[in-house]
Amino acid sequence: MSLIPSFFGNRRRNVIDPFSLDIWDPFEGFPFSTTAARETSAVANARIDWKETPEAHVFKVDVPGLKKEEVKVEVEDGSILHISGERSKEQEEKNDKWHRIERSSGKFLRRFRLPENAKLEQVKAAMENGVLTVTVPKEEVKKPEVKAIDISG
Repeated sequence: MSLIPSFFGNRRRNVIDPFSLDIWDPFEGFPFSTTAARETSAVANARIDWKETPEAHVFKVDVPGLKKEEVKVEVEDGSILHISGERSKEQEEKNDKWHRIERSSGKFLRRFRLPENAKLEQVKAAMENGVLTVTVPKEEVKKPEVKAIDISG
């Protein structure tokens, strides 16, 4: 027996994973589909980490299942890092019966304004095991020259 009552009827709990619940769709059965809304929200949430090291800005993007040809990395207007791509929807066969569709498909686009110290002509990108890594080197910060002054007297 669940401690939380189910107000939505057809929600089922997975015995293995107690936090896995089927999502109740209030529009289920209507002639229009909420699939497009789910795709848009999933695509808009491309997960990206941005860290700054002493030498560079490093962006790590989760793009599982995508090939490097399906992802674009560009610098536009001299200071905007533009990361985009598209995950194709799986082909449906006539005899297929889908039980669950959770993987997102469609386009994604993320933009980041880079700081002034970014070396845009030296941006590098690499993809390995479903993670795109974009490295934007930084210009060296020149330390101010310190001149010792003799004190008289």
